[in-house]
Amino acid sequence: MGETAYWLGFHLVPGIGATRVARLLEHFGSLEAAWHADPAALRAAGLNQRAADALTATRGRVALDRELARIDHHGVAILTLADDEYPRLLREIPSPPLVLYVRGDLGPADQPAVAVVGTRRASSYGREMARRLSTDLVAAGVTVVSGLARGIDGAAHQAVLDAGGRTIAVFGCGIDTIYPPEHRRLADSIVTNGAVVTEFPLGTPPDAPNFPVRNRLISGLSLGVIVVEAPRRSGALITANFAADQGRTVYAVPGSALSPGSEGPLQLLRDGATLAATADDVLNDLNLVDREVAMETRQLLPASGDETTVLDTLDTQPRHIDEIALDTGMAVSHLSALLLELQLKGFVRNVGAQHYVRA
Repeated sequence: MGETAYWLGFHLVPGIGATRVARLLEHFGSLEAAWHADPAALRAAGLNQRAADALTATRGRVALDRELARIDHHGVAILTLADDEYPRLLREIPSPPLVLYVRGDLGPADQPAVAVVGTRRASSYGREMARRLSTDLVAAGVTVVSGLARGIDGAAHQAVLDAGGRTIAVFGCGIDTIYPPEHRRLADSIVTNGAVVTEFPLGTPPDAPNFPVRNRLISGLSLGVIVVEAPRRSGALITANFAADQGRTVYAVPGSALSPGSEGPLQLLRDGATLAATADDVLNDLNLVDREVAMETRQLLPASGDETTVLDTLDTQPRHIDEIALDTGMAVSHLSALLLELQLKGFVRNVGAQHYVRA
């Protein structure tokens, strides 16, 4: 078995997450060695008794080769935190999942992603706003992330599919369980036009405690989260809270002050969320440029000498403008103008907080 099997094994151990796995890797050199270590060696590596006991119990009940075969039988791929294909934005959140279960395809096309979420009891206004926002986001080359729930989530996913775009649905259960069941056909369509993902093992039921855990992945996969409609007590507001904690931008759609579904967005706006009446509000705020326009501009306006110098310092890992200025020897004021020009040409993306990546 390869190292992937042992990433899966540790993912199945209660109480062992990314931080502890990093310590085990540092101590043992591989997760295979850590998986087979005796209790004394595990304690020497920094695991407490409870975590060591959990690992021992998991080793006794899980046959990793059979679990991998079961996953493959369901047509599911797994991505580990060690894989290059693991979503970059998700890798940056506190305690990212060790393993993602995936049906469909996650790739570079999903790097600019925005979440559209809201109440299951959506009004006709909420559904229409979810449809408009999602349609216009995908027209700009943005992937829409949501949770496949009834109401706003389902409307957002369906709008993306109708527009021929890409969407990601994050499950609060095992990937072999479709919840709600009436969204089975929608989920199958998403698999061919994006991906369905979860951190929960096969067979995990859609129990209530799973959904707040799921919500941190919705925000973690996204540059920003748009809350369309939500009452005061809503899972969408939990997603917004995770987004804020992860350094993502929170957007709120304005609605009638008389509507219960507007209570959540109105409170978010009071707390400092950015108003999103149209997709352009989000696209402009995140500096996301339509890819087709960017490609045309790129052909008409080749990079200058200074622009080439800047591009040579960038790759797919975000770099702060001060760090770029230090490497290039350019004044921040001059560099800021160059970066803006490179964004307009489609060479560079601003991923937030003055961090830039090569597009």
